[in-house]
Amino acid sequence: MSALDHLRTPGVWYFTDGMTAGQAAEFAGRVESLGYSALWLPDTIGRDPFAHIAWLASQTSSLVFATGIASIFHRHPGPMMQVANTLAEQTGGRFVLGLGVSHGPMVAGLRGLDYSKPLTQMRDYLAAMDASPYRAVGPQERPPRVLAALGPKMLELSRDAADGAHPYWTTPEHTAEARSILGPGKLLCVEQKVVLSTDAEQARAAGNAALSIYAALPNYRNNWLRLGFTDDEIERRDPRFVDAVVAWGDADAIRARVQAHYDAGADHVCIQPLSTEGPMALDWAALEALAPTA
Repeated sequence: MSALDHLRTPGVWYFTDGMTAGQAAEFAGRVESLGYSALWLPDTIGRDPFAHIAWLASQTSSLVFATGIASIFHRHPGPMMQVANTLAEQTGGRFVLGLGVSHGPMVAGLRGLDYSKPLTQMRDYLAAMDASPYRAVGPQERPPRVLAALGPKMLELSRDAADGAHPYWTTPEHTAEARSILGPGKLLCVEQKVVLSTDAEQARAAGNAALSIYAALPNYRNNWLRLGFTDDEIERRDPRFVDAVVAWGDADAIRARVQAHYDAGADHVCIQPLSTEGPMALDWAALEALAPTA
């Protein structure tokens, strides 16, 4: 069974940088045992996601691992193609390569790299990946390649030069728009933050804590503005805005939001649990209540 076949059921998106390697392996094993299809891992300033996935995959048997997302500014396209093929071969096809252009403050600010034309840079990067040689034993199937796409032009590139898209911090309305651009046959893997709480104040506070990390990043803000939210709503964390991008409530309410993404055209939804106990707290109750095996 290919990674694409596995991804028809929900997955989990989560940071494991606060865990030891052993704890992360236990976490991945438990995610697998709950019936989730995939574990999506970020590429920021913590662990190298590819080395980490190699370790986690060796400790699991069926879970698919995906980068959400690997920045094209961190690695030359040749080595990126090499590591994707290596992981796909070593895991028996349990790997999805999620690629993105990250954000100006990270790329130009922290790394000191050129971020003048991210769309063009992504297009050129994909072409360079495709042109790179690979002479080792390869995977049975080329690993799927999805792009962190929010706006129409990056979604079009996801359709034309990749296997699909991995939108983050979006809504079912955006999912419908993404599907209309991608068309049929392209993979649409949507991330959805969730808070298992019926207390509106606590749930929105958990959502606000997560938003505080991202709200100033232009790529996300521009997408929220395209979706009809105002700068004032984003700045104030207006309930209309928070409730649109963070699914909260009991398990049935959250499942309904996840289903709304599927109804809008998503192939795969990966949930990211947010805890009312703080940003670094892992809410196992949410993962258990929303698990495919529940």
